[in-house]
Amino acid sequence: MDTFGQLLHGLAIALTPENILWAFLGALVGTLIGVLPGLGPTAGMALLVPLSVGLEPASAVIMIAAIYYGAMYGGSTTAILMNVPGEVSSVVTALDGYAMARQGRGGAALAIAAIGSFVAGLLSIILLVVLAPLVAPLALSFGPLELCALTALALVAAVNLAGRSLARGLLSCGLGLLIAMIGSDPVTGEGRFTFGSVELLAGVNFIPVVVGLFAISEILMASASGAASIYEGRLSRLYPSRSELRQSAGPIARGSLLGFFLGLVPGLSPAAASFTAYDVERRISPSPERFGKGAIEGVASPEAANNSAVGGGLVPLLTLGIPTSPTIAVLLGAFLVHGITPGPLIFSEHPDVAWPFIASMFVGNVILVLLNLPLVRIWARIVSVPYAVILPVILVVSFIGVYSVNSRPFDLVVMLVFGFLGYGMRRAHIPLAPMVLALVIAPIIESSFRQSLSLGGGSVLVFRQSPLALGLLAVAVILLWTGLRSRRREATSDRPALEEDF
Repeated sequence: MDTFGQLLHGLAIALTPENILWAFLGALVGTLIGVLPGLGPTAGMALLVPLSVGLEPASAVIMIAAIYYGAMYGGSTTAILMNVPGEVSSVVTALDGYAMARQGRGGAALAIAAIGSFVAGLLSIILLVVLAPLVAPLALSFGPLELCALTALALVAAVNLAGRSLARGLLSCGLGLLIAMIGSDPVTGEGRFTFGSVELLAGVNFIPVVVGLFAISEILMASASGAASIYEGRLSRLYPSRSELRQSAGPIARGSLLGFFLGLVPGLSPAAASFTAYDVERRISPSPERFGKGAIEGVASPEAANNSAVGGGLVPLLTLGIPTSPTIAVLLGAFLVHGITPGPLIFSEHPDVAWPFIASMFVGNVILVLLNLPLVRIWARIVSVPYAVILPVILVVSFIGVYSVNSRPFDLVVMLVFGFLGYGMRRAHIPLAPMVLALVIAPIIESSFRQSLSLGGGSVLVFRQSPLALGLLAVAVILLWTGLRSRRREATSDRPALEEDF
């Protein structure tokens, strides 16, 4: 009851007109940041933390947190409507979301994304309040061995997004790992695959890669197709039907739980949670062939997972003072700027900041739904805008978004190169999603694997020391094996498909 009473006290502070205003502004700005490719929640929050210095501590962290979950939602809008992910977590949303938009069902996809984000946000906050003291030590039990095994499992999930062709999924994933190796070696500092280029010593930023692979390649595909617009028919209903809501209920619940617990793991991004949730839904679906072609579950589950991962990442921050991702690290900076150190004592020493911060997420999620559901009717009509108008807009937004991250003209070159690469891959029916996820988690798996080898004196048998790591690796092998078996079974029943896919 003491916890419940503290939460009610925090809610009373969060519901003051001043704090509601800051939560609204944060959610609005965060949504706009999420829509713009390249910025993302980390950069957006980092830019705005200095502006919060003059605010009361509670108001400041409420606004910064609202920017965070607003950006996590905002990235889905352009991903669904234009195949332009606003941030990396929205890449997997684009797989089915954009397919729905091309079928005139963009409104339903946007509404489900908003509903899924809302439900996941509320559930993750409840889990944060109830389970924080219990699950925070579990998150810290993940060392290099466990993190390496978990990221290997995430890579298998990425490969399985390839549809019927495992070979193409492995090829795409391998390309992502290869591109991630470009730059300075994290241990020795020596250049790898830089070919004497100083620009490449810093590596290839994944934002230009993602925007190029999806946005620029989409422009090239649209120009080659000769179509007049994204969708040329009459728009269907703008909100999901009852059957679509029923279809989405289970994926939203499963994605929320999975995202929360994956969000606890230090170093694992919400993007990995989204990909894993999507793979889970595709595997348990009675008709997995619908995924990638406009399955509403393919929007509901990853959107729920990436928003729930936000709440999961806050557990180690608030209870132990440990950030689990770069975005959470920026949030930690916002606390420190106002003289508050997150950790075991934050709830006793700063209850007027900690509890309003948690309670404000209830308020912020309601604001996001009220802000975005009415806009579905407007956003959904973008698919009918002629390509002659929308393609230049996509191009301009892509250039602005990529350049705003590091202000490097070289990033624009990278974006264009990967735009043409993405166009070639799409024409060859090689999936883009495995490549993106491999690029995102490659630094994590490389550093954790090398740390693991150091612990074992160079021997891979060191993984025997961790039953959890062995279990995760076993699951990865089983998933890869079952995926190969199912594809072989499909191939033997449909020989032409075998020749086409492999």
